[in-house]
Amino acid sequence: MGNKDFFDEEDKILIQAEYDSLINNLTRCNKPGDREMIDKAFSIASTAHWNMRRKSGEPYIIHPISVAKIVNQEIGLGAKSIATALLHDVVEDTEYTLDDVKRDFDPKIASLIDGLTKISGTYNKENTASMQAENFRKMLLTLSDDMRVILIKIADRLHNMRTLDSMPEHKKMKIAGETIFLYAPLAHRLGLYAIKSELEDLSFKFRQPQIYEEIADKLKHSEKKFYALINRFSMPIIDKLTKAGIQFDITGRPKSVFSIWKKMQSKNVPFEEIYDVLAVRVIFEPAAGIPEKTQCWNIYSMITDTYLPKPDRLRDWVSRPKPNGYEALHVTVMGPEGKWVEVQIRSRRMDEIAERGYAAHWKYKGDGAQESELDKWIKKIRTMLENPLEDPIEFLDEFKMNLFSSEIMVFTPKGTLVSLPKGASALDFAYEIHTEIGNKAIGAKINYKLNPINAVLMSGDQVEIITSDIAKPEKEWLSFVRTSKAKEAIKNALRTESNTRIQKGMDMLEEKLSELGVSPNAEIVRKLMHAYDVPNKDELYSGIELGIIKLDNLRKIVRKSPGKNMIKYWELKLIGPKKEPREAAGKPAAIDTSVPFLLRENVENAEQSYEIARCCNPIPGDEVTGYRSPEGTIVIHKPKCPVAIRLMSNEGNRIIAVKWAIHKLVSFLARIQMSGIDRMGLVNEITNIISSELKVNMSNINISVKDGIFDGTIDIFVHHTKDLNNLIMKISNIKGIESVKRVEDFTD
Repeated sequence: MGNKDFFDEEDKILIQAEYDSLINNLTRCNKPGDREMIDKAFSIASTAHWNMRRKSGEPYIIHPISVAKIVNQEIGLGAKSIATALLHDVVEDTEYTLDDVKRDFDPKIASLIDGLTKISGTYNKENTASMQAENFRKMLLTLSDDMRVILIKIADRLHNMRTLDSMPEHKKMKIAGETIFLYAPLAHRLGLYAIKSELEDLSFKFRQPQIYEEIADKLKHSEKKFYALINRFSMPIIDKLTKAGIQFDITGRPKSVFSIWKKMQSKNVPFEEIYDVLAVRVIFEPAAGIPEKTQCWNIYSMITDTYLPKPDRLRDWVSRPKPNGYEALHVTVMGPEGKWVEVQIRSRRMDEIAERGYAAHWKYKGDGAQESELDKWIKKIRTMLENPLEDPIEFLDEFKMNLFSSEIMVFTPKGTLVSLPKGASALDFAYEIHTEIGNKAIGAKINYKLNPINAVLMSGDQVEIITSDIAKPEKEWLSFVRTSKAKEAIKNALRTESNTRIQKGMDMLEEKLSELGVSPNAEIVRKLMHAYDVPNKDELYSGIELGIIKLDNLRKIVRKSPGKNMIKYWELKLIGPKKEPREAAGKPAAIDTSVPFLLRENVENAEQSYEIARCCNPIPGDEVTGYRSPEGTIVIHKPKCPVAIRLMSNEGNRIIAVKWAIHKLVSFLARIQMSGIDRMGLVNEITNIISSELKVNMSNINISVKDGIFDGTIDIFVHHTKDLNNLIMKISNIKGIESVKRVEDFTD
């Protein structure tokens, strides 16, 4: 299909079939003119993209149609959003302009498409970190007007991830990294649980294919057993709910691959020891006159009458929904065969909000409804977006922080509930109440006890802020806070104070110069900067205002001859050309990104050097990705390394595919962790296997024993993961060793 330059009959049939599957399953498109608008959008998009193909070879128009399907059928948006999805790439990729959209469609559709269209020509193409951050920022700015831009963009990203196989390896890593860094958390925060889970799984699949396949295979092999267990588990519950006259659906499935892997990582346990791989969902039709919350607890009671609950695994999101609007009651119970099963209890309304998120949230929100946590979060983001001078990379980091799902709930002295990100300080709380309270904060009473403003809050704390009229924000406050509202307020206060100080310093200097009968000019300022050794005039003026720079010898400096400085300047000019030209010396070698870059052993003689990232310490045999630094060096990371994920998202053009060549000479540092029951000669036996039997060099050994249980780490030099796995297997066979594993991330 991909070799054909022009669409043939087969392509036309495929396009029509895809469009028919969209049209035949439309929801929320019952207004007059809806169908005509969608048909018109398809006709224009189809003409604009005619004879264009994707990397996979399929007609390009299939992508906009697929995005429109997701927008309508999986998110639940209406006709304008479908039309926007069909047209979302025409302005960027074809001759059809935004003015054409305004002429042919509703101005709102043009506004949505403008929000989805990438910036081009405004920023330096080489500075892709800024480009990617600015593109994302521009899209988010439309949030102030219409949330649909974000939802359509998420749908666009979901279809791109579903069809990522046809992209080159370095593009896969960039897009997958960007997805896990920004789009999956964004989908989660907007309540799109199903889409969030799929984005996480797809990103994981492309970033760490081997681990993904291992877990997916284990899930597949256990599938029949899982469903048989779910059926056995569900029968008594179905019987009780039916007898109680409750209308309900009950479904069960294993959890997503990524969520299982995250649990394996956080708990340091194998797949077999994840206790709530199984999840059962009970969705009920609410009975008239009984609150949904009451019905959730009634069903909970029936389930826990049948199966014993795990006390620490009760999650009540019906009394206090999540900030993304999610409502449900979760309980983990002991099912048949000693298997833990998580049960999610939701009403039909709760389920639709859980699956479709923001769109469903607004569908159920009445005019007089109370402001939800989701509304409050959107307000916070809008406030954050109002500062157009924010550095794009810094903005991305701040926005990412605001996507954290972990929240704490704290109380004001009068009992008002305030939601903050986990790890927030008393100063964050102060700024959340009011900017002026934050600016004047000097301390806090947390649960009636006096604490500093940098004290970290816990859920349930009651907080009272102590203020003083003479207090003002300090630069170190930025390290105390986590919320973007607090950071922005502190920066604004510091900026205002700095501007005031500069102006006062400037006035003081002018006054002193006027006493000498001299008018301020660029030459005098340059002399003063040189005399007081300051890098710029703002620091000069600030120093004068603060009294750090004394103007006692101003007359001498102003009248000083510039001769020496001029000589110095010309000497530098003359000496400069003798040095090695910087561009020639530092010019990085060209890399063919169509094939993976080989990580060879003889780095010194290689045309292109590479270095191992110390944040994640990959060794030959590990799945790795490469980041080409501005200096030209390729830095090797593991794909799951947080630093690598951030680089993929912010500087995707610098990510390249890499793979290990055979390594037999160069050794790489790795760390293993062991624990077990202590006995005489155990350490000697371990070190004997490492040094004598396997001929592996150790760089550090650290073992401690307490109450007969030993725990320790050994740093070793290996050539390949095979050597490390062989060593782990040998040590695990030693009597008394309970566990031995590789420490993935450590600093040497």
